[in-house]
Amino acid sequence: MRARLPHVLAEFVMFGLKQGWACLFGALMLAAILASKAVWQPDWPVQRYDALFAFALLTQAAFLWWRLETWDEARVILLFHLTGTAMEWFKVGAGSWGYPEPGLFKLLGVPLFSGFMYASVGSYIARVIRIFDMRFAPYPRYWQSLALAAAIYANFFAHHFLPDIRLALFAATLLMFGRTRVWFTVGRRYWMPMPLAAFLASLFLWLAENIGTATGTWLYSGQGPQQIVSLGKLGSWYLLLHVSFVTVSLVSRSAISRAPLYR
Repeated sequence: MRARLPHVLAEFVMFGLKQGWACLFGALMLAAILASKAVWQPDWPVQRYDALFAFALLTQAAFLWWRLETWDEARVILLFHLTGTAMEWFKVGAGSWGYPEPGLFKLLGVPLFSGFMYASVGSYIARVIRIFDMRFAPYPRYWQSLALAAAIYANFFAHHFLPDIRLALFAATLLMFGRTRVWFTVGRRYWMPMPLAAFLASLFLWLAENIGTATGTWLYSGQGPQQIVSLGKLGSWYLLLHVSFVTVSLVSRSAISRAPLYR
């Protein structure tokens, strides 16, 4: 195919195919949400949320069995899964959003499949780094990225009681990662500013979230029928991506470098 297409177009197509392969877990989860919404009946013996939980467990097991994820990646993705679930419990309890359907595997109002939606973000980041042979340089001091990720995560909770500092956190991501280039390979080597890469990824996550709310799988407080998710959530995903990336970097330290790769 690449021999028959102009070079630029061939590289673009290959980039899209690699991206699709990297986000396979999330794509399968979204497909399951759409398919289950289309066919599920209220009188079926298994609730839709429970079926989604079973599907997520089987998908995760298949990824490990077929080595689509390594065990090291799975362990750090589990960490993001747990931190995401903890945030779900808090946010649902605070009334930020809710899950309207019943389910047996539902704890504190949160169906257990929801943690796998966060895990799919971690899975994407781990796989896209490996598939594109990514390098991040010049990367800030590692402890600074850890501190920023901790501050972002804490603000998701603290802004319910204290002033919201997300504007300062946005500025901090630009100051800290503004010089960082994401180097990746399609046919040859390319690079993209890390803040731009995070924004584009968050845009796709925001679009995916609209699928979730359009199917009624979860709903935000005050969100009306057929109403899109507010653009403010796009900023939330942008910040959460930094938390996810720093979490995954625990097993991808070789991908980050303090020095520029090319001058």
